[in-house]
Order: sequence, then structure tokens, then C-alpha cells
Amino acid sequence: MTTLLETSRAALSAKEWRVLSLLVISGFLNYVDRANLSVGATNIQAELHLGDYHLGMLLSAFFWTYATFQLFGIAGWLVDRFNVCLVLATGFFLWSGATAVTGAAHVFWVMFALRLVLGMGESVAYPSYSRILANNFPEHHRGFANALIDAGTKGGPALGTLLGGLLMARFGWRAFFLALGFGSLLWLVPWFWWMPRGRGVAAREHHGEVPSVAAILQHREAWFTALGLFCSNYFWYFLITWLPPYLEKERHFPKDKMAVTGSSAFLAISISAVISGWVSDRLIARGGTPTRVRRMFAGTGLVLSTIILPVCVVESERAAMGLLILACLSYGLYSSQVFAITQTLAGPRAAGKWTGLQNGFANLAGVVAPWLTGWVVQQTGQFYWAFVVAAAIVLASAAMFVFGIGRIEQVQFGRPAHGLQ
Repeated sequence: MTTLLETSRAALSAKEWRVLSLLVISGFLNYVDRANLSVGATNIQAELHLGDYHLGMLLSAFFWTYATFQLFGIAGWLVDRFNVCLVLATGFFLWSGATAVTGAAHVFWVMFALRLVLGMGESVAYPSYSRILANNFPEHHRGFANALIDAGTKGGPALGTLLGGLLMARFGWRAFFLALGFGSLLWLVPWFWWMPRGRGVAAREHHGEVPSVAAILQHREAWFTALGLFCSNYFWYFLITWLPPYLEKERHFPKDKMAVTGSSAFLAISISAVISGWVSDRLIARGGTPTRVRRMFAGTGLVLSTIILPVCVVESERAAMGLLILACLSYGLYSSQVFAITQTLAGPRAAGKWTGLQNGFANLAGVVAPWLTGWVVQQTGQFYWAFVVAAAIVLASAAMFVFGIGRIEQVQFGRPAHGLQ
């Protein structure tokens, strides 16, 4: 890992490293904030007297606004039209504030509303990341840059689950939410100092330079990246929303043991993403095509993620947790590639808008996965069929990325799209 970082440090400038580091930290905090509710789920459920169905609603609330603001182009429009760095800062302030105030909520519908606000703030994150990276990082650096951000988003649930579980057991869930929300606001200080400046990322584009939504949707690649990400997101959101409750309810893990196990699973995705992102970039720099390299990592990782299914069947605790870690390591092979694929297909001009549309649709999985899992568990009294659904959907994602998307190269806007003429 040290050699990997040293090699990449030599390839990236100091300015690029500062910006990338802050984006990674923001992604880390982004996912701590969205995943912290699942860590305290059993405590909140008991305190507010919620059934599994209403807990599922609460776990999915964030995604209602998060997906809607991207799917209907609001986040992409903000990122393309205004200073993208200030848009990201505003979103960061909004989602951190919502997290802090959640710690003071005592009514289900108040907490539900705050999760909606959290989704509004975080909706600008990935469109902002894509526009910044597409304008500042060449193709053979984007895999690693995206992998580090992805590692941050996976490390967020990892550390959040570990510390959240341990701290909530000692101080309660409310104190954790308040400290996390207000403490995160410190990120804004270095961001305003080091954020990128210049027309490419921080100034309004001329109207004619940004492809329209209709122009983007003419290309089959846009549809299949969105469908593929929806299916893979179902798997991911199943993990971050219901893995902690599964470990406590069905495996009967105490809170501290759940925290360590859940954290290890999310950390495995993070480590795998960084390594595979770096390796994929090196293969492309040595002559491999983005089509072959990115598709190989994405397809292999998604297929092997189906190893999640035996986790709920194997009686041996050690074997089940080993399979869980292996499934997460496999998912990391894919997660390092997905936004690098999008940024290449979209190009610098359309990266923000394309990512917003793709991420908006794909994050409807965040509404479906927690709610459907809660319904299945309540109806069956166990997690088996919830695991079956997750494994089947992640396999469908592999088919989308391997067979649905054509060559991974920048599409030509304004020309008839292949397959849609």
C-alpha cells in the first residue's frame, strides 16, 4: 500500500493531492452521515417505538430527496451553472447541519424530515466530484482518484460503524449525531482555502457548451450505466442499512461486536477499491484500453459479490464472516471503476450532468433496498430472502456493465447514438 501511494504521489501534483484529499474526506463524512442511522437503528427503534416497516421507511428517507434532486437534474443543473466548489460547500453545510439537528429530534416525522434535508445536501456531492475530476485529472489517473474517493465513502461506514457502535453503547446515539454533525463543519475551512479555481471547475459554462439532458439520454451508455449502478447500489445500500441490524437481530451480536464486524466488511471494500483503482490505472497507462480494463474489473467484482448469499445460510460464525469479507473485497473491484467509466463516457462538459442523472436514478435503490428488506424481514421473520434478492440484483448489474455498455470512450454529442438511430 505504501509503494502504491508513493507512486501515485509522484504522478499527481501537490495541488491535485490537496484537492483530492479534501474530496476523499468529504466523501468519507458524506457516508458516515448517511450510514449512522443504521448503526443506531435498534436504539432509535426502541426509543421511538418503531416497527421494522417504519424503521425501513426512516432508513430510506434520505434517498427520496437524494435521488430526486439528481434524477430531475437539480443537482446537475446547480453544478453546471454555478461555481461547483461553492455548490459542494453549500451541500456539505446542509448535510452536516441536518445530521447534528437529528441528534435533538424526538418525533418520528421530525427525524424523517431531517433525513430528507440530508439527502438534499448530499445530492450535489457526486456530480461535483465528477466535474472536478473530469476537468483536472487525465484518464490514466481517474481510476485511482475515483478509487480514493470511493475508499472514503466505504471507509465512512467502516469507521462510522466501529466508532458509532462503540460510542453509542457508552454515550447514546444522540451525542454521536450532535458531535459528528457539528464537528464535520471544520472541513469547510481548508476547502475554502484550497478549492480549485478557474473557469473549468469554478465558473459558469457557456449555455451551448453543456449537452442537454435529451442529448445525454440519446446514448445507450447513459441508460446502462444508470441501470447498472442502480443494481449495484441496491447491494451496497442493503449492506449499509441492514447489515448492522442483521448482525444484531439474527446473529445476536452485541453492539460492540457488531461494530467491529460491520466496520471490517466496509473497510474491505475500501482497501480493495484503492488497490484495484491503482492497478487499473497502471494497466491503462501501459497500453490497456479503458474498455477492456474497466469492464474486466467491474464485471469480475460484481459477479463475485454474489458470495454474499451463503452468509445468511452458513451456521459457522467464522465461515459466514469470512464469506462476508470476501464478498466485500469483490465489490471493491467494481466500485473503483464505476465513476471513472462515467467520466470517460461523458467527457468534461457533461460529467456533472451525466453523473447527476445516473446517480439520481441509481439511488432510487436507496429507497427500495431498505424498504423492501424491512418488508421481507417483517413478512418472513428472517433475512434469507433479503440476501437472495441482493445477490440476484448485483448479478444483474454485472450483465449491465459487461454486455450493456459498448466501448468505454467519450460519446459524441450531437450525432446519432449507436443503437438508438
